[in-house]
Amino acid sequence: MLTLIHAPRSRSSRILWLLEELGADYEVQYVDIRRADGSGERDPANPHPAGQVPALIHDGAVISESAAVVLYLTDLFPQSALGRPIGHPERGAYLTWLAYYAGVVEPAVTARYAKLGEPGTPFAKLFDELGHRLEAQLSQHAYLLGDTPSGADILFASIMQWAASLMPDLDVLRAHAARMATRPALARAMAKDAA
Repeated sequence: MLTLIHAPRSRSSRILWLLEELGADYEVQYVDIRRADGSGERDPANPHPAGQVPALIHDGAVISESAAVVLYLTDLFPQSALGRPIGHPERGAYLTWLAYYAGVVEPAVTARYAKLGEPGTPFAKLFDELGHRLEAQLSQHAYLLGDTPSGADILFASIMQWAASLMPDLDVLRAHAARMATRPALARAMAKDAA
C-alpha cells in the first residue's frame, strides 16, 4: 500500500497529481506543516525527517523529497509513460531533469523568493542559466523529454502553479504549464488536495 503524507496546497500536491496520473491505489494522510507565513507547526505524525512534505510510505519504507518520490513512483509503475525505465533511451535525460529540478530549480526559486538573486550575484547567474536551459528545451519540444510528458514535467508544471512569478518569464514555460494543466489527473488531484 502507498500512503502519501500530504499537506494541502503544498509541494505534496504534485505527488497527488502523479499518483492520479499513475492510477495508483493509495491513501492520503493529511498532516500539518510549518508554512512560510509562520502558520502551522510540525506534525508528530509526519515521518519526513524535517517534518515537511511530500513523504511517501511504501511497505514500511519512507521516501521523501519531491524528485526522489517522483522517481520512486515512476519506477514502481514502469508501465506508465511518465517514467523512463532502466534501459530506456531517455532514462539519462529523465534522471538529469529530476536532479536539475532538485539541485538547481528549487534553490534558484528559493533564492529569488528571499531576494538573493540581485543582478551580479551567483544566484542571478544561476537563474539566467535556468531560463536559457528551459528556453532551449521547450522551444524545441512540447515536454522536457520530447513529445510525451514525464514525471519531470509534473515537477516543472507544479512550480508554475504556486511560484510562476519566481520562475523565468518565458512564453514557452507558460505554454508548457498550460499544456500540463489540461490533464484530467490534475483536476482529480486538486479535488483531493484539501479533502
